[in-house]
Amino acid sequence: MDIETGHRKRIALIAHDARKDELVNWVTEHRDTLLRHELLATGTTGRLVEEALQTPVHKLLSGPLGGDLQIGALIAEGQVDVLIFFWDPLAAQPHDPDIKALLRVGVLYNIPTASNEATANLILTGLLAVMDG
Repeated sequence: MDIETGHRKRIALIAHDARKDELVNWVTEHRDTLLRHELLATGTTGRLVEEALQTPVHKLLSGPLGGDLQIGALIAEGQVDVLIFFWDPLAAQPHDPDIKALLRVGVLYNIPTASNEATANLILTGLLAVMDG
């Protein structure tokens, strides 16, 4: 993946139910930075992020209804630059094959991917360094 200096990034946001509050807290904490980019998200997560940031978020379907697959397809089409996916490692998900496919395509297309707050912070810090460089 080429990250161009000064280029607005397309950041996909996904969170499982048990991690939605954590993602909303994270996006609120990083509001100023995230507002400089295009945000897209799966259904409910997108609505929560939109409400928290008071900014439009491109909302796709809910994850279990195909939203994870939609984001995976956008990654394959070069339409996503960063994936922030706070998934729940302790709960079985009925759409687990879709989740694995999303993570697989993220690796295949070399998309920076965070599955927790620590990694999301590193990605955002790196993104800022590249954009300001």
